Amino acid sequence: MRARRRLSAAAGALILAVTGCATPDSRLDAARQHLSGRGPITYVQASDVAGAATKQVIETWNLRHPDQRVTLRQFSDVDELHDNLVRHFKAEDANYDVLGADIVTIAEYAAHRWLQPFEGDYTFDTSPLLEQTVTTARYQGTLYAAPFMTDAGLLYYRKDLVPRPPRTWKELLKYCEIARERRMGCYAGQFAKYEGLTVNVAEAVAAAGGSFVKADGTTPSADTPAVRKGLSLLVDAYRAGDIPQEAITYQEEDSRQAFEAGKLLFLRNWSYVYPLAESDGGSVVKGKFGVAMLPGVDGPGRAVLGGQDNAVNVYSKRKATARDFLIYLQSPDVQRKLLIEQGQPPVVKSLYRDKSLLDDPALGYLGALERSIATAAERPVTPFYPAVTQAISENAYAAIKGEKPVDKAVEDIQAAILAATSEQ
Repeated sequence: MRARRRLSAAAGALILAVTGCATPDSRLDAARQHLSGRGPITYVQASDVAGAATKQVIETWNLRHPDQRVTLRQFSDVDELHDNLVRHFKAEDANYDVLGADIVTIAEYAAHRWLQPFEGDYTFDTSPLLEQTVTTARYQGTLYAAPFMTDAGLLYYRKDLVPRPPRTWKELLKYCEIARERRMGCYAGQFAKYEGLTVNVAEAVAAAGGSFVKADGTTPSADTPAVRKGLSLLVDAYRAGDIPQEAITYQEEDSRQAFEAGKLLFLRNWSYVYPLAESDGGSVVKGKFGVAMLPGVDGPGRAVLGGQDNAVNVYSKRKATARDFLIYLQSPDVQRKLLIEQGQPPVVKSLYRDKSLLDDPALGYLGALERSIATAAERPVTPFYPAVTQAISENAYAAIKGEKPVDKAVEDIQAAILAATSEQ
């Protein structure tokens, strides 16, 4: 799932108000109520997630369950969805039953006890799902959501120009001589000052063995040699020209278009790029590129997970229908349809072994994607994510541009995360 948007400053302000209108006791009471409730439900999503295939899947459900119809409500982007959900949660509003949530927001909603936990008799079987996707749906050991779609960073490379994809960052930089000889950029990701930069920096830091927040979700872990090393990989490459100057403005589409135009030897991006680069009329790299895991420090690197999980509003009065609908969305037939018709990477393990899918030229990335997901890292899992990602992107951007030394950038990230997570 693309990281085109960040949670807004308004969202950050909302997240820091950990106490809402409801008391913790009232939320615990709500979690015990309406577990067998059935009837029509409302499903809310950001509009860039729910494509035509999603709407067809919902219509199929409605035909099969005329007394438990699903109404889809869409919001323009993740910021609008997030802020609207928070207002509804604080009002203990039961009108939203199922919510589609970016994986980075699960910790926030779960920490407030706004999500119905999947435990006891109210649960579902996670064994058919990719293990890493289930991890994104847990908070403090409890399952609060149902994986729906996933993604992970991939390395696109010009297989007509390099003999094999690089396994390490050092190998990648050696190939940059080929790019210089051909007057093309060597490597680009998404380095504009937005959520995509947090993703790219988190991948570099994970490759170096670092992290920004500890497992408790509140203790910063940024001021370490591993984080400095990871950030320095990008800073040094930009200073040396191995990351071209214009890449500091790139978001997903900018970098994709540069790669398709033959301006880059290597590109870090999401899986959606593959079918476009093979089919776009203006793509000069058709049949000339391959896809692999991101390079690391001593071997293959660690991509960052993207995607969406679905959850049940703790105040919903129709939780049995809501759970059945989430299970339906995870079914292999639905996940296959969303992959083929909507390019939505599935969360079901068996589909990554399906020969008919692996042989589909438009899905040539599936093998690399499965490997990348298996070793992927999460973005910081914290109820204070908006403030954390802002601290990472702003300071990393300054470091890459040469406006701030790496040591100072890391210190400032640590201090900003500490300040944000202390406001409880």
